Amino acid sequence: LGERLMTLPIEPLLAAGIVMTLIGFAFKIAAAPFHLWAPDAYQGAPVSTAAFIASGSKVASFVVLGKIVLIGFGPAHGSADWQALAAGWTPLLALLAALSILLGNFVALVQKNVRRLLAYSAVAHAGYTLLGLVAAGRDGFAATLFYTTIYGLTLIGAFGVVAFVRRETGGDDLRDFAGLRARSPLLAGCMAVFMLSLAGLPPLAGFFGKFYLFSAALRAGPDHGLLWLVALALFGSLVSLYYYLIVLKVIYLGEAAPLRMEDERDDFEKRADFLPRMTVLVLAGIVLLLGVLPGALVGRILASLP
Repeated sequence: LGERLMTLPIEPLLAAGIVMTLIGFAFKIAAAPFHLWAPDAYQGAPVSTAAFIASGSKVASFVVLGKIVLIGFGPAHGSADWQALAAGWTPLLALLAALSILLGNFVALVQKNVRRLLAYSAVAHAGYTLLGLVAAGRDGFAATLFYTTIYGLTLIGAFGVVAFVRRETGGDDLRDFAGLRARSPLLAGCMAVFMLSLAGLPPLAGFFGKFYLFSAALRAGPDHGLLWLVALALFGSLVSLYYYLIVLKVIYLGEAAPLRMEDERDDFEKRADFLPRMTVLVLAGIVLLLGVLPGALVGRILASLP
């Protein structure tokens, strides 16, 4: 496809095909304004299904999208450089990234349900991840793959904690997380790791994911032409820190939410909690480890790319 595009003029029908392809993938990755399905799906689906939609499905979509735009649509890339805008798929992805970062973060600020909050934050994270594709090149795609991997692991862990809270309290609103520190210090600590990693704070893996994305975008093109998009992403990260800290404030400082009666949980159900809790703990450990040794994964990703 890429070789054919090099020899073909960009006619209206071809341009429409490229645009429609990008819209289809924007729907899959829940990028604004094609994200409207995500909040209801994240909140209404079973927690395990929502975790898969938010992680595995999104990671796979970004891998395929990256290959299509960087290899298949490569000759029609255009430019999102604010000093030299040129028609192509790059400015379209830059626009989607900007809309996703702004809308996702600001709407997440007012959410009272943790799953809906994670859904709108996922819209913002789709915007961050698109920076790597807008930057293009090997480094940009490697940053995209690293970030989606980290994000997927982190979100699975966060949904794991949501599942435990829902089982204990019967809901997953913010008020249901109140007092989690007292009920389960382990889960509260894991949730803190996940929330702060999503916010992009060091020394967690999410920080290095954003660092690689922003660095690739800054190096793309002459004279830091994507600086406007990186500045917007940094602003969005600052906004996101507020609502992630709200979740942690409720967990650590809120009054305990009402629980199911202890005698409603038989011995088998209590024992069945052990493996899921250890899974959440392992995921939190991976997020911490990749924050300390991010090069271990980045090196493997770069080695796998042509």
